[in-house]
Amino acid sequence: MDAVDLQIIRELQADGRLSNQDLADRVRLSPSPCLRRVRRLEEAGLIRGYTAMVDQVAFGLPVTVFVRIRLERHTAEAVRLFEEHVAVIEHIQDCYLMAGSSDYLLRVVIEDLEAYEALVRHRVHAIPGIASIESSFAYGSVKQSRTYPRPSPGSSAQR
Repeated sequence: MDAVDLQIIRELQADGRLSNQDLADRVRLSPSPCLRRVRRLEEAGLIRGYTAMVDQVAFGLPVTVFVRIRLERHTAEAVRLFEEHVAVIEHIQDCYLMAGSSDYLLRVVIEDLEAYEALVRHRVHAIPGIASIESSFAYGSVKQSRTYPRPSPGSSAQR
């Protein structure tokens, strides 16, 4: 991946609806080589798809909750069961495996506090092997970036 590939990725992260002509203009390539590069980035898995950015509040899911989960045991079976359950709960937008005092960090988007309580009581508590659940409610968003920073020179992405 070279500097032009990085620029293509950043432009598409900022606006995934750019026409190939507009993208080519922004990265200073002619349309054919630009399209070839985009297709190569897609085939390599760097570009995994395109999506619409939807306003969370206008969509009806104004509450964001960060949930820290600690498991009772860390056996392969306990981890598999937890991850399988989390994968099918659509209000859980992100699930990160963590180092430190929590095993997982979830980002949940939901309608209101009552809906969150129901989600925890009926869906999360039903997951076997959870030792603790700790919730933090976001009351505002300072920054939400959809564009990754440039990798540092010498990193594996720059090679």
